Amino acid sequence: MKEKIKFEVLTSDVTNYLQKLSYSHSRISQYHSAWQRVANFMKTNELQYFTATVGENFIYYLIGDRKYDDIDRWEKDIIQCTNVLSEFIETGAVKDKRHHKFRDLKGNVGKTMQDYINYKRSYRISSLTIEEYKLRFQHFLDFLENNDIDDLKLINQQVLINYSNQLIFCTPYVRHRTLSIIKGYLRFLYDQKLTEKDYSRKVPKDKYIKQPKLPSIYTKEEVNALINSIDRSSPKGKRDYAMILLTARLGLRATDVCCFTFENLKWEKSLIVLNQNKTGNRVELPLISEIGDAIIDYLKYGRPESELPYLFLKVTSPYDRLNSSTLHSIITFYLNRAGIQYKNERKHGPHALRHSLAGVLLQKKIPVPVISEVLGHKNTESTRYYLRIDLNSLRQCALEVPTIPPTFYEGGNINE
Repeated sequence: MKEKIKFEVLTSDVTNYLQKLSYSHSRISQYHSAWQRVANFMKTNELQYFTATVGENFIYYLIGDRKYDDIDRWEKDIIQCTNVLSEFIETGAVKDKRHHKFRDLKGNVGKTMQDYINYKRSYRISSLTIEEYKLRFQHFLDFLENNDIDDLKLINQQVLINYSNQLIFCTPYVRHRTLSIIKGYLRFLYDQKLTEKDYSRKVPKDKYIKQPKLPSIYTKEEVNALINSIDRSSPKGKRDYAMILLTARLGLRATDVCCFTFENLKWEKSLIVLNQNKTGNRVELPLISEIGDAIIDYLKYGRPESELPYLFLKVTSPYDRLNSSTLHSIITFYLNRAGIQYKNERKHGPHALRHSLAGVLLQKKIPVPVISEVLGHKNTESTRYYLRIDLNSLRQCALEVPTIPPTFYEGGNINE
């Protein structure tokens, strides 16, 4: 690749490359949206050619004086999209980072990773955990390949330190999980006598401490303000209104809302019936009139013509279904429009509305098993996570502090 290339030519080449990798129209549109910010930055600074240095300067401009962990998720996505341009400039290719590519762990080292996954599968770990293992291993395997390490005998302490240093831009949790999985894998290699030394002991410690966080919640008044801020005169507003109601009133997860189909609507029984994407559990929820009316309004006056089974579609062609990150952006937009503060205090996506519904049900003294059914939890233990936000009930559990006799401060006997 040339070191300098006009921005519009570069983005066109990268778009063609992503299309060859079968990236969806919606994902490519997200790339274009991020690249437009880069284009605006270059125009402001009178830059005609994009280079890796230009990309780096744009990222510094975007982050400002904040830490990477403190920026929003949409900003991290912009950084990732910018790095794709730099990667294409440097290598003439883009590594496909989508999840379906993580299923194939190639080579001799990859085979031992797959053997470890099969070993863990015997302990009945969930399919989601298995996919996470594949994801972490593919990242580690890419690092090894980039450093010409294709034999287990070449893995040593320095290699592990170098890999750990590459995880500096990951969130503390992702870094912790990655190192934990690699550590278990290395222990497996030693137990199977595939390595002479137990390098699991050489994996750098990350000092990660999981801090229990209170669920992010919004008051009933704030949720209503959010809903009322939606302009329902446009097709987009009608769609957003119905989607947010499903999240705020019924507590559906973002993936379930985005994958919502016509078959999930049981009009004759006034029910919504679906199998949750996360748990696979079947849930039946009431099709309340507020939601039913919103869906009808969207179907009659907002939804584009399409043979897709999904209820909620993009408002512009191609009319693909939405993804969960889009719903997150939609809710963030209306929170800002409603003037609801959330930065550095509360999360601001679909799950926060789900938490808020749990809070409202707790305030109404709804039993935990019933809340568990509404939220579609596998068991009530997951629902007990929300008990910490029921402050009124917690106050009733508080014990009175006994009065301390004055003699205590005088050094006397407290029993006198």
